[in-house]
Amino acid sequence: MGFGGISIWQLVIVLGIVILLFGTKKLRGLGGDIGSAVKGFKKAMNEEDTKDANESADKKKITNEDAQFSEQASTDEKKDKTPDSSSK
Repeated sequence: MGFGGISIWQLVIVLGIVILLFGTKKLRGLGGDIGSAVKGFKKAMNEEDTKDANESADKKKITNEDAQFSEQASTDEKKDKTPDSSSK
């Protein structure tokens, strides 16, 4: 017994009928088309992953720059609020 109750002989018979109906050239072309589609899909997925990684890196960089700017602004405010010892 093979796949889900289908024996090897039944698969061979179905394959033979498909080859007789469509011919080897059409099946070869169909296989090439499916292969190209899968290859294009994988390429698009990799480009999307790269794009997402770049966007997250940019967001992280912007967040770090904002944090540094906020720290510098708070430091400047503290300096402005503390009285200078030279003005006494």
